[in-house]
Amino acid sequence: MTQTKITDKSLCAALYRKDLKAFDTIYERYWKRLYVYAYKIFEDQLVCEDLVQEVFVDLWGRAAEKRIEHLEAYLFRAVKFQVLKVIRNLKKTTDLEAVFAHLPEQLMADHLLEFEEVDRILKESILALPDKCKEVFQLSREADMSNLEISRQMNISVRTVEAHLYKALKSIKKNISQIYFGILGFFVDFISILF
Repeated sequence: MTQTKITDKSLCAALYRKDLKAFDTIYERYWKRLYVYAYKIFEDQLVCEDLVQEVFVDLWGRAAEKRIEHLEAYLFRAVKFQVLKVIRNLKKTTDLEAVFAHLPEQLMADHLLEFEEVDRILKESILALPDKCKEVFQLSREADMSNLEISRQMNISVRTVEAHLYKALKSIKKNISQIYFGILGFFVDFISILF
């Protein structure tokens, strides 16, 4: 049976059973449409690719937890939620940049060690990744290669490249979060002094 003849309802039932072929069919059927939808809202290629990828990672991760009744509506809502999340995070970043602009120089110097610690943990996290995962991550971030270019160079599928990048970022975020709360505490203290 070709993928165009399989209904969304059948795909959802198979997805609930963690059927990888059903997931692949959903991915092939919806990825481009979801990307175009995200791009119409946000107009940033890399961000839109990442957030659509995040929707699919989440879909697979929760496949056996929740039965989806209306796949198309579910996916488009998930993309809309991810776009709004990115916009909210950008607003927070902009607000944080405003806080940084008003920090006294001495205060920044006092906390330079904390930022150096983040850099150290970042480097250690990358070194600790499994070899293939590390290679994919370095090609993506340091050599600035696209997922397709990495796929061709390493002779693996684009989806495998995406999976390695997701795994790398998840691991790095987890390690960085160890000290993030200390730095966040500093900013909360500083903001409470300002206001």
